[in-house]
Order: sequence, then structure tokens, then C-alpha cells
Amino acid sequence: MITKRIIPCLDVRNGRVVKGTNFEGLQDISSPVELAKYYSENGADELVFYDITASSEGRQLFSDVLKDVASNIFIPLTVGGGINSVEDFDRVLKCGADKVSVNSGAIRNPDLITQAARKYGDQCVVLSADVKRVDGQFRVFAKGGREDTGIEAISWIISCVKRGAGEVVLNSIDTDGVKKGFDLEMLEAVTNVVDVPVIASGGAGCAEDFVTLFHTLPKVDAGLAASIFHFGQVRIPELKQLLYKENISVRL
Repeated sequence: MITKRIIPCLDVRNGRVVKGTNFEGLQDISSPVELAKYYSENGADELVFYDITASSEGRQLFSDVLKDVASNIFIPLTVGGGINSVEDFDRVLKCGADKVSVNSGAIRNPDLITQAARKYGDQCVVLSADVKRVDGQFRVFAKGGREDTGIEAISWIISCVKRGAGEVVLNSIDTDGVKKGFDLEMLEAVTNVVDVPVIASGGAGCAEDFVTLFHTLPKVDAGLAASIFHFGQVRIPELKQLLYKENISVRL
């Protein structure tokens, strides 16, 4: 049985970890280096690092902060934010990332996924999809959830996987920071149509939400969260013990 992964997410703005609700109202939390080190030492299976304003501000990702984070952890690191070219993949990987997450850059140029997968392998390319319900349709948003692209999300995700995305992080804007549980309806729609790992993001409010996620949707490979880990509402070792007791396979 494949073990389920627990993944903290560092949303970084101006070199600091921040968190909001529905992608808005961001508040400062901590140093990304200190927080990354803590998670690496306390049971996280992987870590996601998003420079959340790089795309909307039209700049490259903060590589100095990224290098500090990468050099202080011993778990796989996925990095995203302002990834618009194969050169950006190269730069981020050289800073210590194991996988590179694309969102807005792939929306502007879907062939970026093809080119990156060809050069670095599918396992290196992660599609990060920020999705929100609009008029009864799952819609893809760009620039950190600020811009409605008008693209229908399920067909978009299918096309990106066909191009070579080896993993999908599904960020539900509707449930982000709300802490009422993962967006099971949206996640089911995605896991039903792709055969690559799908990571659930947005909505975790307690440890039981992860139990519900993995029991309800066994095809989901990982649960990603931010504030409940950052503020100590859920501690990863205790979460994994709970999942283990619930017969959900995890790395203890």
C-alpha cells in the first residue's frame, strides 16, 4: 500500500511566511527557514514553498530565501511562484528544489510543461491548479488566485497531465483557510480523470479532516495544509498516529 503524504505549505511573501483566507487577508507568521527546519525535523513527508506574489508582481522567485530553506531540510522540496520558462525551472532546481510547481506560467504557455517534462522528467513537474466555483463550473484562476482565466478546470488539468505534469496540487480557493474540511467534491472530480498523484490543498481545520479525506477519496495521495500546522493546531506526529490508527498507511 502506498503511504499517504502529509505536506506543510509555506506561502512566502517578501521573504516571510504568510497566511490568509480564500487567498486574501494575508498575515505574517514566521521565517520560512525556521519553519521549514521545524517541519523537516518533525515528521513532514515533503515541503511546498510558494512565492505567492512572484507571478502577480511579474518578477522571479526569491532565490536567496529558497537556498536557505533547501539547505536546512532533509525532505523533498517543491517550489513554485513566477515559473515562466525552462530557465526558471533550471534556476530553482539549482537552488535546491526537487520538484517545480507551475500555475500562471503554464496558463500563459502550456508548452512549458511539455518542455520541462522532456528536459527534467515528469516527476519534476508539478501542476498547481488554483480552482474556484464560478456559475456552477470549476474555473482555473491565475496570479495567486487573483485572476479568473475562464478556463474550465477539469479539462485543463487533464491536458496538463497529458503534456507531462507528473503530479497535481489541487488548491480549492473556495475552502482555502476556511478550516471546514477539504473540498471533496472538487478532489473527486480530479482523481476520477487523472492517473498521477493528486495532492489535496485548502480547507483542513483539524486532524479528522485528513482522516475523512483519505477514507472518502483513497485515490488522493497527499494532504497539504498551512495554518493548522503553522499555529500548532495540528502537529504532524500526532496526526500521523491518528491516521495509522485509522488504518491509513503513513510514514511514522
